[in-house]
Parts: sequence; structure tokens; C-alpha cells
Amino acid sequence: MLEKQIEKRVCDYAAKQLGMLVYKFTSPGRVGVPDRMFICPKGLVFFIEFKRPGGTSTAPQTREQERIESYGVNVFVIDDVAKGKLVLDIMWGKSRA
Repeated sequence: MLEKQIEKRVCDYAAKQLGMLVYKFTSPGRVGVPDRMFICPKGLVFFIEFKRPGGTSTAPQTREQERIESYGVNVFVIDDVAKGKLVLDIMWGKSRA
């Protein structure tokens, strides 16, 4: 399965099934930012970097993920639709608590 197919299925689930806000995230002048930003009720925000199955983050991506996480914001690297949906379900539950 291609990265874009995983991304589409996970994002569709987030928006259509869970009601999350999903944004394609870009930051001009900053290399390696995660692919998508997800916003849940009560202000919970997290990011997902999508990869093809077995794919890993590049050095710039890892650096940005660590930078974002140092501010207390979760960043997940997802290479499988089922894993992506599980992360969304867990984060959705945290936003509802």
C-alpha cells in the first residue's frame, strides 16, 4: 500500500467517523514537518507523519518530531491503516475524558 493511500484512509476515518479536524500541514522554510495535524475537542492537537509500510522518518523529520514533542505535543509515525486508526481512537478517547 502506498503512503498516500494510508494517509487518505486514516484521515477519512478521523474526519468522517470521529469528527476530528484534519489539516495538511506545511511550514515554508522548515524542512521535515509532519504530514498532518489533527485537532480534537477540548483543544487536543497532535501530528502524524505517514510512511509506506516499513518506512522510517528521515533525519530532518526526526529532528522536527523531537522538537514538537519537546513542547508536549504528540507526534506519531504511521505506516499502517490499522495502527493509524488505533492511534486516532486512543487520542479521541483522551480528548473526551
